[in-house]
Amino acid sequence: MDSFNDQTNMASLLATRRSGKARDMVAPGPDAGQLQAILAAAARVPDHGKLNPWRFVVIDDRAAFSEALMAIYLAGKPDAGRLEREAVTQFATQAPWLVVVISSPKPSHIPRWEQELSVGAACQNLLLAAHAHGFVGNWLTGWAAYDAAVLALLGGAAPERIAGFFFIGSQARPLEERPRPELACVVSRWPA
Repeated sequence: MDSFNDQTNMASLLATRRSGKARDMVAPGPDAGQLQAILAAAARVPDHGKLNPWRFVVIDDRAAFSEALMAIYLAGKPDAGRLEREAVTQFATQAPWLVVVISSPKPSHIPRWEQELSVGAACQNLLLAAHAHGFVGNWLTGWAAYDAAVLALLGGAAPERIAGFFFIGSQARPLEERPRPELACVVSRWPA
């Protein structure tokens, strides 16, 4: 491909990326090679100090993850009703693939804020790479992202944090565009 087509394709990719709803995702999801390429692209982000202040956990056994997540949820809410339990199970098992991004700050002279920005860039690259491979992605958090026991389940410990749960698959129905901000509302010039 020539440079013009590469630039046109990149502009189109950026302009059309849209989150899909994880609950609406169906197979096919990425195959093993595509998932590897998606994760490799996610890791190609600005990273002051070359610290890799993020890591990815691919959830291969969704049934076991669902059971473990339910046990953690019920430990905190033993009186959870049927609908709450169904929501936990659906969260853990929806979409063909689930990748958890862990913010993993490193002791360094590089400020933690800069490391966290790199984590956010890795998250966005993951979504863009999924889109580039013809899939949709959905970045979710919720209670599980802020629960220390879930972090421990994923092999993490403070000061690590769960940046998000990334669901990847094919969309079962057309995506709806959401309102975007008018550039005049979010762009300013200096000096004014």
